[in-house]
Amino acid sequence: MSETLTKSRLYTEKAGARLGAVVHGIDARQPLDEEQKEFLRKELVRNKVIFLKKQFLDDAQHEALSRVFGEPILHPTIAAPEGTKYTFELKSRHGRSTDSWHTDVTFVPDYPKASILRAIHIPPYGGGTIWANTATAYDDLPQPLKNFADTAWGIHSNDYDTNYYKFDGKKGEIAAFRAEFLSKLFVTEHPVVRVHPESGERTLVLGHFIIGLDGFPTREARALVEILQGYITQVENTVTWRWEEGDVAIWDNRATQHYAPADFDQQRRELRRITVKGDVPVSIDGRHSSFVSRP
Repeated sequence: MSETLTKSRLYTEKAGARLGAVVHGIDARQPLDEEQKEFLRKELVRNKVIFLKKQFLDDAQHEALSRVFGEPILHPTIAAPEGTKYTFELKSRHGRSTDSWHTDVTFVPDYPKASILRAIHIPPYGGGTIWANTATAYDDLPQPLKNFADTAWGIHSNDYDTNYYKFDGKKGEIAAFRAEFLSKLFVTEHPVVRVHPESGERTLVLGHFIIGLDGFPTREARALVEILQGYITQVENTVTWRWEEGDVAIWDNRATQHYAPADFDQQRRELRRITVKGDVPVSIDGRHSSFVSRP
């Protein structure tokens, strides 16, 4: 069932059962009025990830769209491409993609509120992105697991166990990227369950940047995280977007994880992302996330 604002012909079309909607009636190449901006912000919180088809934005238009949701920020360690201020470039390198479930940049306390990603070049097959709803995942937990998660704290770092080992043939290139990614080392403590500042929902803060649980040995922490993570990534809790060039995806980074399957062989895949400044997560008992260590 679509939701329509008859005055401006803005409406959404569901893309998945638990999250995801296509927004119609927006041309992000043009300046947006306040009604359009408020509609996008409301639908983002409601649907967790929203899609705008065939926008074909340039870098300046991409930045302007990101400002609808907050203040654009630069990645903590990766420089923006020449000619841009805030862009994070996602270019396939010999079939590589971020094929690991994560929430963007959780290795800092005030990790991004939202991410705005646009497709520049999409391979002829594969190359999609999958999102998962971390609020419905929390709701699915049995009460004993909720009791544990409600009081647990996770340790997150950009020095995490990546999947770069898959690409042994390009070790030099991968090493160069990893060296830049780790040029500044961050370690942050987050509640495993945060309270969403707009919806009031409880969402799970996990993903591939988590390296441990406060108070738990490594082996036990990994087992517990894997159990909780499994509720996030169950297929019924996800939505998949099959990109076309020009598409834009915007996700609430406080209530989702995402994954980009490396299923496009050696084909070219290029997208650009801008993130906007986030708030510091608050636990159920009112404690805030904080750095454990920083550069």
